[in-house]
Amino acid sequence: MNHGGPAGDDQPAPTGAAPNEPTAETARSPEVETPAAGTVPQRRRRRWPLWAAVVAVVLTLSAGVPVALLTGRVSDVEVGEPATAASPTENPTTVAARQVAERITAQLDKQAAALLGGDRSGFAAIASPTVRPDLRRRFDALKALRVTHWQGRPSGLPTSAGRAGEWRVPIEFQYCFVVPACQPSPMVVETRWRDGAEPRLLTLPKSKSSAYVNGRFNGQPGVLPWEVSKLAVLVGKRVMVASTPAHRNRLPGLLKRAEAAAKVADTYAVTGTPPDLYRVFYAGPKEWDRWYGGDQPEWGAGYAVNVGGGHHEVVLAPETLGYGPVLDELLRHELAHAASLPDKNYWDDSAWWLIEGLAEYAGADGQPVARYEGLVPTRRLVKGDWDGKLDKLLPAGDAPDEQVAGHYGIAYLAFRHLVDRFGEERAFAFFKAVVYDLRLPAQTTEEIFGESWASLRKECVAYIRKAVR
Repeated sequence: MNHGGPAGDDQPAPTGAAPNEPTAETARSPEVETPAAGTVPQRRRRRWPLWAAVVAVVLTLSAGVPVALLTGRVSDVEVGEPATAASPTENPTTVAARQVAERITAQLDKQAAALLGGDRSGFAAIASPTVRPDLRRRFDALKALRVTHWQGRPSGLPTSAGRAGEWRVPIEFQYCFVVPACQPSPMVVETRWRDGAEPRLLTLPKSKSSAYVNGRFNGQPGVLPWEVSKLAVLVGKRVMVASTPAHRNRLPGLLKRAEAAAKVADTYAVTGTPPDLYRVFYAGPKEWDRWYGGDQPEWGAGYAVNVGGGHHEVVLAPETLGYGPVLDELLRHELAHAASLPDKNYWDDSAWWLIEGLAEYAGADGQPVARYEGLVPTRRLVKGDWDGKLDKLLPAGDAPDEQVAGHYGIAYLAFRHLVDRFGEERAFAFFKAVVYDLRLPAQTTEEIFGESWASLRKECVAYIRKAVR
């Protein structure tokens, strides 16, 4: 696997950075189902085709508020409030657990102050000696990512860990990178503490992918890069790029390409407000199999993952940095997902064509249909066994690459027709109605486009068939 700098990746580093030596210190600051509501597949990945084309795939993981998976937020147990005398009828165990939660919260506040103040030893001091090396590594990664907000709170009351003086409690952490006033991303981890005047953290597991509900993902995405990896980071005006130190020399070139893609992606913010910062992580082979739960197929090239707080982080697969214009298309596609998708992924499979169609349209960046890279496999699928349905377009997980490319090509052409005929403003309004407001196309096309969905769908199909003749 070639990790050397390809042509075009030896661009000058951002202001203040030495070429090929990106570090957090030298980077520029930016100016910166549910089951009842519908279902969404856990993973939608971008595939590498067997031909020269690249077909867009996205992994969109719902990172819904993690405390919804647990009971009793910290506000419910009045953590941080002065202890008061227990009611004669109050359970003594509950009183003790509340007091433990207060002491743990005080420790978490000390840790947050140490992190934001640059005190590495203080950040690790709340833990037992066996946990401190992991905390010091996390400190380094979080500082490289320019953490601007960090807060930890018990999510529910502690429970006995089975040993005298030891307690288990889920902790919700909220954090921001680079942007001081961002909407924090949340994560919840199960922890174990030894109680005392100053409780000590005994275990801090990595975050895990939340459970499936009726076969659908309904929670947080899994292990985050800064939990398990040393990171090198560069920050530009609109994008933060990060990887492991082994790939730091590739970051200046990646940042330049990602900044160009961000200018395109910003125009696909269907709510009118682009992300405060795009976060792009380049994974080596080990990281590709570990970050965000791993389990990536060999044909995966990149994905966007919802980490909550309105943020979708983009992950690029090993070797993708050496593919020139194909990388530019991949970045436009994935950053468009980050700009266009809502924080809660409650849409169902029938909206897949619309979500991927918009991202493919962004990836194509205005090029003529005849130059669309996936046109050949799309033609084969359309002239083969495609039944003309858009709401059943989601490809099977084990579908061949060429067939998947055809599915994405159909999605691109359908969305392209909406833009060509009605303009981007109305096409985006349709996207928002279906993806954000969870309205069926049949409920909204008369209002937005002035014609029935049955009629408009037939137009889209006719356009697709004509485009691939």
